[in-house]
Amino acid sequence: MSNSFALTISVYHMCVNQISDSDSEVDYLAVTPEVTDVVPDTVPVTGESYCHCDAQEETSPGVLLQPLNDCLCGEEDQGFDWVWDEGIKSNAALLSCDNRKVSFHSEYSCGTAAIRGTKELTDGQHFWEIKMTSPVYGTDMMVGIGTAEVNLDKFQHSFCSMLGMDEDSWGLSYTGMLQHKGDKVNFSSRFGQGSIIGLHLDTWHGTLTFYKNRRRIGVAATRLQNKKFYPVVCSTAAKSSMKVIRSCYTPTSLQYLSCSRLRQQRPDCPDILNVLPLPPGLRHLLHNQLGWVFTLSNGAPEQSEDLMEDLNEDFFDDFAVELPDDLPEEPSPCPSPCLSQVPTLSACSFPSPVPNHANAPASSRPVPSPASPCAPACPPFQGATQTVRT
Repeated sequence: MSNSFALTISVYHMCVNQISDSDSEVDYLAVTPEVTDVVPDTVPVTGESYCHCDAQEETSPGVLLQPLNDCLCGEEDQGFDWVWDEGIKSNAALLSCDNRKVSFHSEYSCGTAAIRGTKELTDGQHFWEIKMTSPVYGTDMMVGIGTAEVNLDKFQHSFCSMLGMDEDSWGLSYTGMLQHKGDKVNFSSRFGQGSIIGLHLDTWHGTLTFYKNRRRIGVAATRLQNKKFYPVVCSTAAKSSMKVIRSCYTPTSLQYLSCSRLRQQRPDCPDILNVLPLPPGLRHLLHNQLGWVFTLSNGAPEQSEDLMEDLNEDFFDDFAVELPDDLPEEPSPCPSPCLSQVPTLSACSFPSPVPNHANAPASSRPVPSPASPCAPACPPFQGATQTVRT
């Protein structure tokens, strides 16, 4: 009898130690309210929701936390470029909603679980949104990107901020900290249950931009050209969940660049497509192909003007023409359409398209046209005299 009692006491202490040292079950808050004083991360973030469904109140000790009940706010999209990859995930990650919703640590948490998307993000413009569908708390819940080299099971038995611990990933924590190569910087305000976190990977400029509730936070990373990434999320919190509500792709085209510039010119217009006098067919086309561009707000960006100038310079540098070193300092009065070492092919160096009518009868001579503006600066053409058949 004494041995059984001792064994029971040992098991009890093991369970208590496991719960106190981990991101415990949410239900545990109702049993031991004093845990919130020891582990403040067990208090979820509130008041950061995209909508006002099931208005969240400040959680007090002893109150059970519940996920949002079927809130579909912001979930207008029907087609998705990618979903979560059922074959590349941690064992503690479960999928639902056509593999768009991932739930972590269904019973209790013993480490960090992660999952990545089905599509490798290469050339073009990639935008996706992750909705926090559960209480957000614990050591960390993160969204970000990572290469194929990221090991999703590396920290399955330890609690950490997984995304951004190495050079192959970037991660934004719900605490507002941005991490890469193990370095953390205060990047944004916190996000919580009901928040929508957007990520825009621009492979043309090589930038990663974060959005919160469809308002831009800022550029988190640059010089990402010629790299291949996957969307990744991770969580240490028990009974936590996230949902992909948008995943879009569009090639970097003049159409995209024009729409992006138009959005920047009217940052405070909530529905710019309906405001512009566009033909219905064009409006429908832009809404289907680039609707995500117009739903985002560029108001109150948290990035410097210097960074934007650098991005613009990079864009125009891509179209720059390399000029010869021996060009004259002063431009020629007759600019050449071809900047090369080949003899200049300007209009002033070609034979005149008008035939020479010096020997033609006066009645057949055309009325002289006004002199070309480059005629005084160009020597007369020394070519053979052309004859005209009458």
